[in-house]
Amino acid sequence: MGFNCGIVGLPNVGKSTLFNALTATAAAEAANYPFCTIEPNIGRVAVPDDRLQAIARLAKSPRIVPTVLEFVDIAGLVRGASKGEGLGNRFLGNIRAVDAIAHVVRCFDDAGVHHVEGAVDPLRDIDTVETELMLADLESLERRVDAAAKRALVGDKEAQRLLSVAEPALAAIRAGRPARTVTVAPELSRDFRDLQLLSSKPVLYVCNVDEAAAAAGNDHSARVLARAAEEGAAAVIISAAIEAEVAQLDTAAEIAEFLDSLGLAEAGLNQVIRAGYGLLHLLTFFTADPTETRAWTVVDGATARQAAGSIHTDFARGFICAETIAYDDYIARGGEQGAKEAGKMRQEGRDYTVRDGDVLLFRFNV
Repeated sequence: MGFNCGIVGLPNVGKSTLFNALTATAAAEAANYPFCTIEPNIGRVAVPDDRLQAIARLAKSPRIVPTVLEFVDIAGLVRGASKGEGLGNRFLGNIRAVDAIAHVVRCFDDAGVHHVEGAVDPLRDIDTVETELMLADLESLERRVDAAAKRALVGDKEAQRLLSVAEPALAAIRAGRPARTVTVAPELSRDFRDLQLLSSKPVLYVCNVDEAAAAAGNDHSARVLARAAEEGAAAVIISAAIEAEVAQLDTAAEIAEFLDSLGLAEAGLNQVIRAGYGLLHLLTFFTADPTETRAWTVVDGATARQAAGSIHTDFARGFICAETIAYDDYIARGGEQGAKEAGKMRQEGRDYTVRDGDVLLFRFNV
């Protein structure tokens, strides 16, 4: 099961520098001119989780496999993208394919790096991107609502169901609000997702500051954080330039020493990855044995059978039970055997809702 965040923003805000640091490669060319990223680059990154090492030590696993999150570096957007300006059509199509948006916002002043709008203003830049997404959605929704309304008049149930989610989204966008602000009844959530609206994607604002502001932020990033709080969105502060330097270091000790010299407790990328993970409402469960300890990703609310299927379809098809130990119990009791002896291992059925940190052993028969 793949989950991905699209890295978006105006040209020259640090998207490709951030992507390169995330993936520790030079897969995306970072250059000081618009549209240097033509095709979306895709990188898979490990989700930082100290629990993996703790479980592996007790399970005596020589191999540790983290769960991963996918980031997609998408070409920079410019004003008028919804009408095809710049690489607009390609940009919007690439956003449609991702699960969430990591919106990189320029929060640094540097006369040597050109800004497409002529001056740094993070809230204006956010509005530019948001407006283009909403304009694209507006055009799509108006066509679909008009067609569905005609079918609904003659009793078409499918058209009526479509209108029940499309009309509130259209009203929100006409009022200048993105589709993600619409409240949708749980039974209609799938229909709403099927609209594939660009402005319905959950958003993480990534404030790209200069090195001096990496620890505490600056006036630009403060405005973005306030905007995120108003929207109920997530936001993090990083310096893409620092993260690019961190990506070139070889050892954890070197990284720690470098970050400490800058007054940083951890790499900003860890914050981005964790925030992106949370943005998608994901959780982690673990499997552990003497050969391997592995982290797995499922959507919050997934059942034991669905979690089993994320490992292999045979696990779901022949599901018998999930032997379950909470992470805290696994650690406190010294691993699987200690937890079992203390009565902390439970046998859960297919409809059990998996909890973050569960250590699971699936029993199945095919």
